[in-house]
Amino acid sequence: MFNLKLIRNVLGLLLMLNGLFMLLCIPTSLYYGDGDTRAFVLSSAISFNVGFLLWFFSRHHDKKLTYKDGYLIVSLGWIALSLSGCLPYVASGTIPKFSSAIFETISGFTTTGSSVLTDIEAAPKGILLWRSMTQWIGGMGIIVLTVAILPILGVGGMQLFMAESPGPTASKLHPRITETAKRLWYIYASLTMIEIVALYFAGMSFYDAVNHAFATVSTGGFSTKNASVAAYDSPMIQYIITLFMFCGGLNFTLFYFVLKLKFGEITKNEEFRFYLGLVVATTLVLVFFLQLFVGSDLEENFRMALFQVVSIVTTTGFATADYTIWGYFPTLAIFLLMFFGASAGSTAGGIKIVRHLLIVKNGWCELKRIMHPSAIIPVRYNGKAVDQKIIYNILAFFFLYLTIFIIGSIVMTAYGYDMLTAAGATISSLGNIGPGIGDVGPAYNFAFFPESAKLFLAFLMLIGRLEIFTVMLLFLPAFWRRNG
Repeated sequence: MFNLKLIRNVLGLLLMLNGLFMLLCIPTSLYYGDGDTRAFVLSSAISFNVGFLLWFFSRHHDKKLTYKDGYLIVSLGWIALSLSGCLPYVASGTIPKFSSAIFETISGFTTTGSSVLTDIEAAPKGILLWRSMTQWIGGMGIIVLTVAILPILGVGGMQLFMAESPGPTASKLHPRITETAKRLWYIYASLTMIEIVALYFAGMSFYDAVNHAFATVSTGGFSTKNASVAAYDSPMIQYIITLFMFCGGLNFTLFYFVLKLKFGEITKNEEFRFYLGLVVATTLVLVFFLQLFVGSDLEENFRMALFQVVSIVTTTGFATADYTIWGYFPTLAIFLLMFFGASAGSTAGGIKIVRHLLIVKNGWCELKRIMHPSAIIPVRYNGKAVDQKIIYNILAFFFLYLTIFIIGSIVMTAYGYDMLTAAGATISSLGNIGPGIGDVGPAYNFAFFPESAKLFLAFLMLIGRLEIFTVMLLFLPAFWRRNG
C-alpha cells in the first residue's frame, strides 16, 4: 500500500537536515552571548539523532515512490520539521509553551510570519536567526531541497516536487527533476545573497540584513524589530525590500528566462502582466486616497502604499504602516488582496494569480459557449489551450479554499472574537500572509489567542502552504485503502 520504509527514510533525512541547519545558528549565539547556545546544541542533537535512527533502520528500501507516498511524505515531513523546529524555542525558554512554539515554528516554515513574541528585540539573537531561517528553508520547500541534494530518491523525485511546489502545476526547468530543484535553489540563494549585500550597504547591520533577506526572498515577513521594517526610517531600505518581495512573488521560471536572456518570455507571460498590473493599479488607488484623506508627502504616501500592497499580495507580511487606520476603503482593498497571492511557482502563499486568471477566462468562455453552443471554445493561457481537468481542479480549489475560510472564521468567532478579527486571523493563516485586519492587524500579534486557537490557526497555515489538496487528501478514507 505505502512504501513505509522509504517514507521513514525521507523523514529521517529531513530531520537530519533540520538538525544541521540548527548548528548554523550557534556561531551567532556565541558571538552575541545570549545564552541560547546550549538550546541549539540540544535541539540539533535530538533532531539529528532521531532522524539518523529513522534513516538507518530504513536505508534498505524500495526506491519506487507513488503519488500517495509523495503526498504523505510532504504532509508528515512538514509536521516532523515543525516538531523538530520548535525545540530551540522551548529549550531556550524564549517560547516555553509547546503549543505557542509550534505556532511560531509552523508560521516560520510555512512563511506565514504571524508571531506570538510580544518583544522580539528582547529575544536571543541566535533564536531570531533560527526564526528567520525557518522561513528561508520553508520558502522554497525543504522537500525540494532534499530532491536537489539527495538524488537517491531517483524517479520518485517528481512526486515530491509536485506535492510540494505551489500553484496548479510545477514548472520544470530541466528534464531531470533533481536538476530543476538545483536550479531553483541556485536562483533562490542568489537572490538572497544579493539582497543581503544591498541591505547592508543601505545601512542595516549585517545581522539584520541576513535576517531580513531570509524573510523577504521567502516572502515570510519575520523581522528582528518590534516595529518590523518601519523601525528603519530609510526609504532606500524600504524600496530594496519592496523590490525583493516583488521578486519573491514571481514565478521562478521567469528568473531562468532572465539568465537565458529570453526577456520576451517574461513580457508575454499573462500571469506576470496581471501581477504587475495589480500591484501598480492598487498602489495608485491607495496613493490617491492617502493624498486625499491623510495628506503628507506624495513620495512617502507612494512608498507606504507600494510597500504594503507588495507585502500583502506576495503574502510576505512586512509592514511600514498600519493600513487599518487609513480608512474603510483602503482596509477593504488590502483585505481583498489577501485572497490573491502572487505567482504560481513562487515562494508566496495564497490562491495564486494564475487561478484567478483562469477562473475569469473560463467564465468569459462559458458566456461564449452559451451564445454559440456548437462551437468549441477552449480556455487559453499564454496562447495555449488549457486542459479542462486543470479548470476543474481550480474550481474545486476555489470552493475548498472559500469553504475553509468560512469555517475557519466561524470557529474563531466561536472563541468570542469579532468578525473582523476572526476573518483577519483566518485569511492571514490560510493565505500564509502574517498580518490581517481587526486585532491581528500589522500593529498587533497573535499572542493573545488561547493555545487551542493557535493550534487551529497553525493547522490552517499548513493547509494553505501545501495548497489544500495535499493535506485534505489524508482525510479521505479512499486515500488509506490499498486500492483507493
